[in-house]
Amino acid sequence: MDHDRESPNFFAGPYVDRQSEAREAPDWRATAAADPTTLYVLSRGTTQLVHTDPAPRIAFLKGDRAPVLAASEHQLVLLGWFRGKRCVLVELDDADAGALPVGTRFEELRVMATLLPIAEAGLLAYVRGISIWRSQHRFCGNCGAHLVPERGGHVLRCSSAACAQESFPRMDPAIIVMVSDGERALLGRQASWPAGRYSTIAGFVEPGESLEDAVVREVAEETGVAVHGIRYHSSQPWPFPASLMVGFQARCAPLAPIHVGGELEDARWFTRAEINAGAAGLPPNHSISYRLIADWLAAAAPAPD
Repeated sequence: MDHDRESPNFFAGPYVDRQSEAREAPDWRATAAADPTTLYVLSRGTTQLVHTDPAPRIAFLKGDRAPVLAASEHQLVLLGWFRGKRCVLVELDDADAGALPVGTRFEELRVMATLLPIAEAGLLAYVRGISIWRSQHRFCGNCGAHLVPERGGHVLRCSSAACAQESFPRMDPAIIVMVSDGERALLGRQASWPAGRYSTIAGFVEPGESLEDAVVREVAEETGVAVHGIRYHSSQPWPFPASLMVGFQARCAPLAPIHVGGELEDARWFTRAEINAGAAGLPPNHSISYRLIADWLAAAAPAPD
């Protein structure tokens, strides 16, 4: 289960050349429409249009297809360039089914993620995140006026000239941490998870809190264990609905007492041998939690502090 520390986590990576400067062009929609190579991705709510046969893949459409031609400018978002071609998101309303290509349907990314080509899964994580943000920000939080998309759909500006407040895509930072006493890993489980599954400790970062402070607080709240030696590992976009998982490793005293609290049903110490023998069901292998555990399993036990 070893991983190359330099390789990106699932959903992460340079799959899209965002070219954010292109969003500033006022005629970007016309330019995209005039380019016959432009690819369009269709989204409806939290689902995206995919082919499911013979193998799952994004159902890219060209600009001459009916759902694209019928879309208003407010339904379009310039995503960037994917595999060298301009890529545009078309956000459909629930009633905008229209005539879709044979063999396609709208699917949730959580179900399809590991079945899609990895670059396409990364693109749809981007699509899902920005679609959810736009769907939840239709009115100005300051004055209540309608919001108008600008800069390729990546900024929503208040339509009231007296307000003109701008809203930008939202992400919720969350820490996730592999806690170890050197010989054992601290893993917890929530009651809603499949039987036997354990995972690393995680939680959202609060206002006025550093990432490192959040690690200390969350581990203490969930397990009662005090940690130190906090080190950054890697990060992962997690668009369910809008998180950025920031992964860490941390140390603690050997076999520190556990006091379960917060959202956990149980928390335990596991040796490498126990995990390798299946004593703990691991999280999905495309999650950063799995990677944190896998990297710990592959590493030699660190020297004592």
